[in-house]
Amino acid sequence: MNKNLINIITTVIFSLTICSLSLIFIISPKKVFSDSERRELAKKPLLNSENISSGDFAEKFETYMADQFPKRESFRSIKAHFITEILGKKDNNEIFSVKGHLSKLDPEENHAMTEHAAEKFTYIYNNFIKDKVGNVYLTIIPDKNYVLAEKNGYPSMDYDTFIENFKNKVPFMEYIEIRDLLDADDYYKTDSHWRQEKITDIALRIAEKTGTELSLSDYEINTVSKPFYGVYAGQSGLNPKPDTIFYLTNDTIDNCKITYYDDFGNTYEGKLYDSEKALGKDPYEMFLSGSKAIVEIENPNSESDKELVIFRDSFASSLAPLLAGGYKKIILADIRYIKSYALEHFVDFTNSDVLFAYSTSLLNNSMSLN
Repeated sequence: MNKNLINIITTVIFSLTICSLSLIFIISPKKVFSDSERRELAKKPLLNSENISSGDFAEKFETYMADQFPKRESFRSIKAHFITEILGKKDNNEIFSVKGHLSKLDPEENHAMTEHAAEKFTYIYNNFIKDKVGNVYLTIIPDKNYVLAEKNGYPSMDYDTFIENFKNKVPFMEYIEIRDLLDADDYYKTDSHWRQEKITDIALRIAEKTGTELSLSDYEINTVSKPFYGVYAGQSGLNPKPDTIFYLTNDTIDNCKITYYDDFGNTYEGKLYDSEKALGKDPYEMFLSGSKAIVEIENPNSESDKELVIFRDSFASSLAPLLAGGYKKIILADIRYIKSYALEHFVDFTNSDVLFAYSTSLLNNSMSLN
């Protein structure tokens, strides 16, 4: 075939492809949110002289085009498989895979962030807890990288040093060790969180260390019907197989009264396991309805008068129901969603045990703590 003809055909095909994609981009409805990546997508930037002269328009428009590109999810998947399976790169978007387990690289301690978290905890202790409560405990939940990264050749934070350093920042807390109870299968394969049905031994360890009687031998394992694609599933672009969410019930858990506080201090009754959220964008939010500032769990059948206050991140949402049988009342406080100075209006610390239960990932990125 004539070389010039080949060049013409190639040019025409290329031009038609570009024109077709441009037309699809123009007429396609723009998405606001990426379910797979769990984030808002870029909006079309405002075109004005200020944005143009500053260079913001070009930068924001490039991001907008990338986020709204036709068939974006398909291209993300192709790119992810190409760079990991063909080029041999060990991660995509800092997400790596080991035997079906996805995790995100976080290899270094951010000392400014751990210091910020320790300062917040110390402020809470000095202003609301000191001389008012029975005992103050700390347990640190290691990121999934603790059991995946180093042994499989990925950069890994020194978790032993990280935890020891943090313990030294808060010497007024008694530490409860749980690392020896965790392995890779205790976490969801596509998500950062741990599996509730796998952490009954952790609940029992915490109960033992806090001097609380707890029995978890009579629970029933229930299954969420919707497949669970965790936060790493979409970020990786690797189209992994979904997880299944199981949750535990027994008579004690079923009879607990759950009270939620809104941002204005108003209360409303809710559920321990939210069936609507189980079928929503993030099924893990079924545990205590996701991120809430204050949650109160009352056990009307408790044989104990003990109360527990848990300062927590999302890991405790699936842990707290397992502890309910050992306490008359559990209050969960999430200082990402309530200012620390306002705690006295919502939480009575008198004669309660206090547990700070936080993941290494939150402590290492703690700016959200108020």
